[in-house]
Amino acid sequence: MTHDRNLSPVGWYLVSYLLRFVELKDAQKDDDEARFLSWENTILVKASTLDDAYGKGMSVAREAAKPYKGGPDGVPVQWKLVGITEVLPIYEELGDGAEIAWTERAPRKLKNLKLTNYCGSCDPSGQPSHHSQATSVLGLQAKLRPSAKP
Repeated sequence: MTHDRNLSPVGWYLVSYLLRFVELKDAQKDDDEARFLSWENTILVKASTLDDAYGKGMSVAREAAKPYKGGPDGVPVQWKLVGITEVLPIYEELGDGAEIAWTERAPRKLKNLKLTNYCGSCDPSGQPSHHSQATSVLGLQAKLRPSAKP
C-alpha cells in the first residue's frame, strides 16, 4: 500500500507563517524595498488534509496579526501577516522522541558540521546552557522599535 506523502496518517501538521513588524504610522510600512523585523512562527494543527491544515494555520496567523499599542509610548504597531511559508504532515504519533520534522542539508566537511551541530541554548556537548535564550516578544519589540521620528 502506498502512502500519500502530503497526508498525515496521524492527523497532525506543522504550519509555518511569516509576520513582519510595522509601526502603523510609518510612511515606509508598505514599501517593497524597506527592511522589516520578521518572525516565522511554526504551529501544530490537527487536520484531516493539507488544505484543512493550511486553513487552520491561516486562522491562527490572522489572529497573531492584530494591531496593538506597543512600547512605553503606546505607538500603534502590528505584526502583519506576509503568508504561510510551509505546511508539513507529521507521520508519527505525537509523543516524546517522535520525529515531527527534518531538514536535508547539502554535504559539508565534517569539521564544518562539528561547528554547527548544536542549538543556541546548548553548549557544544548538547547540554542546556545555564542562560536562557528566550526573549519575550514584547521585550524584543520594545528594544527593536525605532525611536519616534521627528
